[in-house]
Amino acid sequence: MRVVLRTVTAGLLASVALLGFAASFALVSTAGAGELQTEPPPTTEPPPTTEPPTPSPRTTIPPGVAVAGVLVGGMRAAEAAAVVRSRFDRPLVLVAGPRRKLYVAPRELGAKPNVAKAIRRAKSARDGAAIPLDVEVARERVASFVARLGRELDRAPVDARARVRGVDLQVLPGKPGRRLQRLAAIRAIRVALATHARAPIALSYTPLEPRVGKAEVGTAIVILRESKVLRFYARGRLVRTFRVATGASSYPTPLGAFEITTMQRNPWWYPPPSPWASGKTAVPPGPGNPLGTRWMGISAPYVGIHGTPDAASIGYSASHGCVRMRIPEAEWLFERVRVGTPVFIVRR
Repeated sequence: MRVVLRTVTAGLLASVALLGFAASFALVSTAGAGELQTEPPPTTEPPPTTEPPTPSPRTTIPPGVAVAGVLVGGMRAAEAAAVVRSRFDRPLVLVAGPRRKLYVAPRELGAKPNVAKAIRRAKSARDGAAIPLDVEVARERVASFVARLGRELDRAPVDARARVRGVDLQVLPGKPGRRLQRLAAIRAIRVALATHARAPIALSYTPLEPRVGKAEVGTAIVILRESKVLRFYARGRLVRTFRVATGASSYPTPLGAFEITTMQRNPWWYPPPSPWASGKTAVPPGPGNPLGTRWMGISAPYVGIHGTPDAASIGYSASHGCVRMRIPEAEWLFERVRVGTPVFIVRR
């Protein structure tokens, strides 16, 4: 009996223990189910962070920026380029004289400004920056232009000259000439293009003096053919008058402006190729020489001024075209003229 009772008692205890375990498991399961159905408490999240916006690229040139002295700050690139090019395209002013100015466009001189490069630099420059404008200047093109300009502006000097009005001699003074200083002009034009300067450029010249001055042509001879008079001028003033013989009607002394081309003391006389001298032979210097002691040949063929041993012919039309003088007077005149002295023969 004891054995059975212990066995029942032990079984009962085991059953109670098993029931307690099951109840505990059920309690845990119920608690877990309640937790899954309950919403979590609200949580406070931090506010979203705001990032600064990315700056947009600049569309205008910074304030105060200038290209080659032209203010382009605040302008767009295309507008600035147009303004810079327009300013560069202004013509150069060349002062050729007191009353003459010449205008030449830079493009005629082959100048090429790099406007695009300058504007790129201006866009990224700091405020108030001064940007240079590079210019390509072809020296050969400028030199060619100056050479053409020189041919137009150069002036050859004018020699002093004498002329006859009526029976009097007039001496016209010479005029100086000029030659454009080409190297100086090339340099000034290239600098103006490279620096964008448009101030007037005064061209400079080298003066050219006349080869013959007034004093040199002031000595002259005027022969009045019909009046048989020779007038000698020195420094433009009448110095002395002589009676002469001129050509006969069949061999008249030629009219016109001539000059002395040859001078001989105690000359030989040679027969000219003319019918009146046919068969004659040369005559050496001496008392019988038809040229006397002095010969001043002029630029008219076979005509000259000379002394004559036939003083009785003075005052008449007696020669074969030459102008005869008394021998002492021919010698006096010979000492005061030279090769190149003007000789004017007029009808009066």
